[in-house]
Amino acid sequence: MAYFTAEYGLHECLPIYSGGRGILSGDRAKSASDIGLPFVGISLFYRHGYFDQKISEDGWQIEEYNPAQPNFLPLRPVLDENKEPVKIKLNIAHTEISVKAWEVRVGISKIYLLDTNLPENDFHFRDITSKVYGGDSTTRIFQEIVLGIGGVRFLRAIGIDPKVFHLNEGHSAFLTLELLREEINKGKTIKDAEKIVKEKCVFTTHTPVPAGHDRFTPDLIEYALGEFIKSLGISLKEFMAYGRVHPDNEQEPFCMTVLALKLTRNANAVSELNGMVSRKMWQPLFKSKSEQDVPIGHITNGIHTPTWLNKITFEFWKKKLGDKWYEEIENPKLWENVLDENFITDEEIWAIRYELRRNLIEFTREKLLIQLLKMGLDSRININSILSPDALTIGFSRRFATYKRAPLIFYDIERAKKIFNDKTKPVQIIFSGKAHPRDDAGKEFLRKIIHISKLPEFHGKVIFLENYDMNIARHLVSGCDLWLNNPRRPLEASGTSGQKIILNFGLNFSILDGWWREAYNGTNGWAIGKDESIEDPNIQDKLDAESLYQILENEIIPAFYNRDENGIPKEWIKRIRYSIATITYFFNTNRMVREYAEKYYKYPVFAY
Repeated sequence: MAYFTAEYGLHECLPIYSGGRGILSGDRAKSASDIGLPFVGISLFYRHGYFDQKISEDGWQIEEYNPAQPNFLPLRPVLDENKEPVKIKLNIAHTEISVKAWEVRVGISKIYLLDTNLPENDFHFRDITSKVYGGDSTTRIFQEIVLGIGGVRFLRAIGIDPKVFHLNEGHSAFLTLELLREEINKGKTIKDAEKIVKEKCVFTTHTPVPAGHDRFTPDLIEYALGEFIKSLGISLKEFMAYGRVHPDNEQEPFCMTVLALKLTRNANAVSELNGMVSRKMWQPLFKSKSEQDVPIGHITNGIHTPTWLNKITFEFWKKKLGDKWYEEIENPKLWENVLDENFITDEEIWAIRYELRRNLIEFTREKLLIQLLKMGLDSRININSILSPDALTIGFSRRFATYKRAPLIFYDIERAKKIFNDKTKPVQIIFSGKAHPRDDAGKEFLRKIIHISKLPEFHGKVIFLENYDMNIARHLVSGCDLWLNNPRRPLEASGTSGQKIILNFGLNFSILDGWWREAYNGTNGWAIGKDESIEDPNIQDKLDAESLYQILENEIIPAFYNRDENGIPKEWIKRIRYSIATITYFFNTNRMVREYAEKYYKYPVFAY
């Protein structure tokens, strides 16, 4: 099975990812190896990565791009029998370019990262694979040609013939047309070739808004793919039809998602609600079908659990459940043991929770001190006054896209001040995340958080850590007591960050969107708002903020601080137990990959 995706988040040392979609791809590769699914990944080697984030003194995000040095990374060049780099050729914008690749091994899985930074290429073509989601529409289509068409050609060059091609989002959809070209060259009619291609391909869609799907004008398509279109033996209009909902509408641009939906045999969204949204969005493409019959199913995303466990919790579960506990992670009966107070005591859970929170605070203080010193602030600042190891600690870390509403907890700033300044029941929150370089609205949200953190009422209690990466994420998901997720529903396709805190004894506080809508049962965390979507974003923000405050003030904070004679928050720990027992076995990538294999790849994988 070949998995094509624009980014892979495997480890912070290999910064070729921008957010959750990349992390999901990396976790998928790890679980494919764990359960023995034959897997090869295709992506791009972004030598400048996403970007390094710096925060200016006035709170504005500054992007810095630093080139990676392949010799110092866990990858190696793909070489032929003569120890020379394997190269394939592509024609982009009427110019032949060369592409090489780097191999990353993830257990028994292999990922190939395509790279155009070769001396024989013109300078501007060398930069095609320079940055994650960088540049304008021209750069984007060039990247997607390399990923899709180049990815297929590279697999052929190294002798790999996948039985299934899995397109993760529309970025790699040109691979279907390369497969089409191969079949036409074998003498197949175009209709027969289409049937063969569909049989080989499956597609996963994430993005729940039309604007998030890549679209290209006819002029750009002809400029970038003119020679390739000729190789198919079709006209530009016929080519454009593959990417149009209405093929005869010459004003409609070419949509990569439409191409993917037309030339794959199965399509799925990444949560139940995301499936509903996707079927509604793409119903016009399937005119003869009702919205509910649109052929887009869903498989809810999960996480690669060991990647996100703190060493302390990893060793704890190994001690309690045995050396091979991870092999049984999908067994719900294994996790029902956690409900037994004789199996794991409240004191054990609370002791680990305190240790993890303290470790996070020490990590945050160290990071914050470096961050402040870089801004030229007084090195004598009392960093030990930042955060408290005894306070309810909330985490919020993800991309700073506006729909994720990072500042929602400060919607009513006076009410927030009261919550954060209760000396008997202190609350603190740690933010981290990057806004897309061209997303000024997201940068404004980030700056708002920075400015709020500097107000006297929030000093030392509201923290922003710059340059979010997997290392910061691991510390946050293990150290925070409560994970806050408040996207504007239904725009969170699935979201998986909250799944990462479960076995670290953390709890979720989230909008009923994505995976949490399926996981929440009233006893295993808290939900913001109702299981409904409101069209007016202003009304939705107001209602969600009120729900957030009500539950935080009346349920969450009392549950955390209501202690017994031994200082144990019994109600809080009861929710931790239910969270682990009801969520762990299902919301993991082992289950997710197995579900893809059995439902869409038609590949039998051993089930527990």
